[in-house]
Amino acid sequence: MSFVIALAGNPNSGKTTLFNELTGSTQYVGNWPGVTVEKKEGRLTKYREIAVVDLPGIYSLSPYTPEEIISRDFIIKQQPDIIINIIDATNLERNLYLTLQLLETDIPVVAALNMIDVIKKRGEYIDKDKLSQNLGCPVVETSASKGIGIDKLTEEILKIKAQPFIRKKYAYYDRRFEYFASDAEKIISGIVSNNKRWYAVKLLENDQIVKNSIKLDECLSAKLMQKVQALEKQFDDDCDSIIADVRYNYIAAVLKGIYIKKTDRKALSVTEKIDRIATNKWLALPIFFIVLWAVYYISVQTVGSFTVNALDGFFKNFAAAAGSLLNKINTANWLKGLICEGIIGGVGAVLVFVPQLVILFLLLSFLEDSGYMSRIAFIMDRVFRHFGLSGKSFIPMLIGTGCSVPAITGARTIENKKDRRMTIILTPFIPCGAKLPIFALIGGAVFPDYSLVAPSMYFMGIFTVIICGIMLKNTRMFKGEDAPFVMELPEYRMPSAKGIFIHMWERSKDFIIKAGTVIFAASCIIWVLVKFNWSFEMVQTKHSMLASIGKIIAPLFLPLGFGNWQCAVATLTGYAAKENIVATLGIVLGHQKEADFAAKVAALFDNPAAAYGFMVFVLLAPPCFAAISVMKRELGSLKWFTFAITFQLVISYTAAFFIYQIGSLFFYGGTAMSSVILTLLLALVFIYIIIYMFKNKNCKNCAKCAYKKCTHKS
Repeated sequence: MSFVIALAGNPNSGKTTLFNELTGSTQYVGNWPGVTVEKKEGRLTKYREIAVVDLPGIYSLSPYTPEEIISRDFIIKQQPDIIINIIDATNLERNLYLTLQLLETDIPVVAALNMIDVIKKRGEYIDKDKLSQNLGCPVVETSASKGIGIDKLTEEILKIKAQPFIRKKYAYYDRRFEYFASDAEKIISGIVSNNKRWYAVKLLENDQIVKNSIKLDECLSAKLMQKVQALEKQFDDDCDSIIADVRYNYIAAVLKGIYIKKTDRKALSVTEKIDRIATNKWLALPIFFIVLWAVYYISVQTVGSFTVNALDGFFKNFAAAAGSLLNKINTANWLKGLICEGIIGGVGAVLVFVPQLVILFLLLSFLEDSGYMSRIAFIMDRVFRHFGLSGKSFIPMLIGTGCSVPAITGARTIENKKDRRMTIILTPFIPCGAKLPIFALIGGAVFPDYSLVAPSMYFMGIFTVIICGIMLKNTRMFKGEDAPFVMELPEYRMPSAKGIFIHMWERSKDFIIKAGTVIFAASCIIWVLVKFNWSFEMVQTKHSMLASIGKIIAPLFLPLGFGNWQCAVATLTGYAAKENIVATLGIVLGHQKEADFAAKVAALFDNPAAAYGFMVFVLLAPPCFAAISVMKRELGSLKWFTFAITFQLVISYTAAFFIYQIGSLFFYGGTAMSSVILTLLLALVFIYIIIYMFKNKNCKNCAKCAYKKCTHKS
């Protein structure tokens, strides 16, 4: 059996970075049994027999969130051989609260005093030897982002592995509290053999989950309840507050003389100076918009555009060379077409956007590792709460910029069932990486001189989330109190190149793998459907099976300005993988053979408003089948799943309809008078609903009326 190490620590303590340093590229991602919170496992570099498990970031081992339940169950039930507790050295007091709970177990603990470089840069000092002596466990100074202390940490792991671990001391608290803890240990001594100290403290906390897990009989339960009542009487407080107080008092005693701060510090730190601007009430959102625009401008319009043009030329030349070679060996026309137009044309049309995605993920990883993305969550929490949404919802949506699948599963961490369901339904509105090639293609073909088109999709997603959140939150299905949102804001720091590239690769590899599997298979199928009719005779594209399918559903999109069969079938194939929309258009329009591919793409739409509406439709329509299946599993019922898909379809169609009709009316020469009247009526109804619901949120008198002065009876 493997020697197992568990990494435990507060969120934003550098746990994931340390995990990457310890395991290198040997980690793999999965889900915890029975839940969908992501876990990572790997092997210690150079020591393959030692497994490393990255537990979710937590603040304590109390069962308040799914992450804390997962971490606690793994530590107590799975009994890892070592716990490495990652401690943020810049927030010692708060981080040590978890450390004390880990020390209460019978599992060897090694404390990794992380971000020690920041402490030294401040001119402050932590006496790690004295801290180790006071805690009774080894303490190693580390800076995971710079690779400092990794070898020393590995040495401590190997020492514990080589010989039985003997704890130097337990974390003993207030003398009065210890009297009750000792009695609790005696009461349960015949029931539990390991972690007696931890169980005793949890039972004094009156933890019902722990009580049920060890199956106390009525007699022992009564004895413990007497101890709890006596403890509360002794301290004149409830048991949760008592235990929190004795822990923090102990932490204060531990840190006395150990953590020497600069007493003459008057100037603001770099983080405080940046946050005065970056999280300012009025400047935060404009700065966020500018940063996001810059990210998309670099990845799509400038550097990314250059790489796309270079790769586009490469694939066209490659297709021409492959065609010449196949001609020389007298390959059948259908096979030549499948290889050159189907495989190279379809897959190549998607792969040209890989550099753009890599650059985008590189920049987003830099923002995450620097600490700025945590501020974005904090900023958006203020925005979301103003409209009655849960601030916790923005974290899955932030993950959704990479892929909707982990974003939807990430909603599991939201305790409130109504907020969790609403987050699952609305998260796919945030553009994932798979949609970027679509925006880049349409934007480059129709809006080549407008750098705001691609980032506007992100803003459109957030705007739609807010508007839909207002509507849903004011219905009986979703009305309720918002869940509290607590998030640690780490100090700004320069990310390590290794950490950025690991994060970038983890996001990009899924896109590349999908291009080599799902999109490859889809491209072959699409080419067959494009080149053959229902009698399996090779025909012109307009007489093909795909064209006949597209012509059936194309009328549905006429009010949106792209009622042609090419766009219709592209939206269908996009459900296998959103990148397939680009692959489909590449095959249908002859990406590898035609020099004017961009012009052919632009010609699919009545005007630029229709093209923008198409992008919005793709943005807001239900996601790919992988994400849809996860939605069904997470929502837990066919009723909620049907509602979610229907809601997303209605919102996407309505938004695209408004954009095309209103855009055509005001900017591109008008549209039919009947469409104008219908659009204006729908817009007025929609605006009325939003205003009514937003006012209803502030009603203080009754649940029916949207106004403070009302005649309804209470």
